Amino acid sequence: MPISFANIPATIKIPLYWVEVDPSMAGLPSINLRALMVGIMTADGDAEPDVPIPIGSQAQADMRFGQGSELSRMFMAYFNNNFANEVWGLPLAEPVGAAAATGTITVMKVPDEAGTIHLYIAGTHVPVNVHTTDTVDNIASAIEAAINADDTLPVTAAAAAGVVTLTAMWKGILTNDITVSLNYFGARGGEKLPVGLDITLPTNGLLSGGVGTPDFDDAISAMGETPFEYVAMPYTDTNSLFEWDQEFGFTDQGRWGFERQLFGHVFSAKRGSYPDLLLFGLTLNSGVESIMGFEVGSPSPCFEWAAAYAAKAQRALVNDPARPLQALSLNRVRAAPFHEQFDFVELNSLASSGIAIQKLGGDKQPMIAREQTTYQLNLYGQTDDAYELVTTLATLAKLLRNQRHAISSKFPRHKLANDGTRFGPGQAIVTPGIIKGELIAQYQQDMWSGLVEDLRNFKRHLLVERDPDNPNRLNVLYPPDLINQLRIFAVLAQFRLQYDRGIDNVIIGQNQPPYNAASNA
Repeated sequence: MPISFANIPATIKIPLYWVEVDPSMAGLPSINLRALMVGIMTADGDAEPDVPIPIGSQAQADMRFGQGSELSRMFMAYFNNNFANEVWGLPLAEPVGAAAATGTITVMKVPDEAGTIHLYIAGTHVPVNVHTTDTVDNIASAIEAAINADDTLPVTAAAAAGVVTLTAMWKGILTNDITVSLNYFGARGGEKLPVGLDITLPTNGLLSGGVGTPDFDDAISAMGETPFEYVAMPYTDTNSLFEWDQEFGFTDQGRWGFERQLFGHVFSAKRGSYPDLLLFGLTLNSGVESIMGFEVGSPSPCFEWAAAYAAKAQRALVNDPARPLQALSLNRVRAAPFHEQFDFVELNSLASSGIAIQKLGGDKQPMIAREQTTYQLNLYGQTDDAYELVTTLATLAKLLRNQRHAISSKFPRHKLANDGTRFGPGQAIVTPGIIKGELIAQYQQDMWSGLVEDLRNFKRHLLVERDPDNPNRLNVLYPPDLINQLRIFAVLAQFRLQYDRGIDNVIIGQNQPPYNAASNA
């Protein structure tokens, strides 16, 4: 019986018609590339700490993690940038012994005219109306009431004697990244303090005193083998980045390792001056982590930048993992004022030092300029660009998943023979040549999908062979040529004020038949 059946017994005697269904030649590779937001929850949330759960709306995020919490605010940024893809939340408990950051707003002098205080807390507009009859205590109380009336804010407020004390909603080091500012859009945007009013804000416009970094051991363990392709993880201290690199990296136990084959990327963000970010980037070297640097003057906290970055990356890479992320707007996050934004030299140097970069787009929103990973050096400490872009591993993951689906679907229970073996049609037998043909066919499909190029050289370098020490094993050298991206368009504008007419005449004479006056009479 040459045809290999999987279920119908070869010894069946009962008539007549028996059929088994084989889907191996019909299925297409399909996987849900979900995102994961990682952040601290508050006591108001009802989620179990360290256990990832799916989230479908902002209302769910608020209920599960607490309104105004770090994780709730991350979901606000996520849903403003991605409304279509699956996302989960990984709530973290407040670190043991942690402290919440605080800051004060002090009303020094009452206004000479009525108006509006355009206050911004973590980039969220909090308007406060004031009148000439108000005292400093009245104004401080009005600020307190306006802040506490907005449940989405990451702070609470308490007023006394003209001073408003702000306290972060949760405890941890990233509460130091909560900003307090005035008049983001300036006088041209209709925002200015009423004449005579004098207000002081926290030093550098940031809360301070926040202490405590989460312990990720239980949270990472609870993720198990659930695939999470795009992780927004806003903590950029050395220990946190190391733990997440180990989970997603290329070691045997990492998600890019051969044992797990789950793949994925970690996205983060960091506020800093140009020198600080440059030096910070030079200390890192991970192909699976991408940290976006942004200016000190941005009103939006780093955890919202990280969430927006991961959301836009997911939305784009799910559709096509090989297209660059440049020019994708990061909605909801607010850019630094014009005069504080990084210039060309600074952005170029940051990208050369393992920092993902952003710049202001035409819609006046920050946009991704280059999705750089922190990878810069090979194992010997020599400069290397193999994993420097998020799209490289995103494309490779797509190729490997396509290949795994083709092999596991079409050859799940096959016998293995040498090339040249004669066997009947329909037999569940493969040879190195059959597998090589399948890999070439899959490569052609991937090339048609715009993931790879150069089929000719792929065929030349592809090797499929039986293992000399294990007759049941095939070894494959798979050499895909990943498609590249249009990132630089360089033009030499070699202009002239006027072309040399004599040279033109010589050229015209060479390319045209001789002039015949008679034939043109």
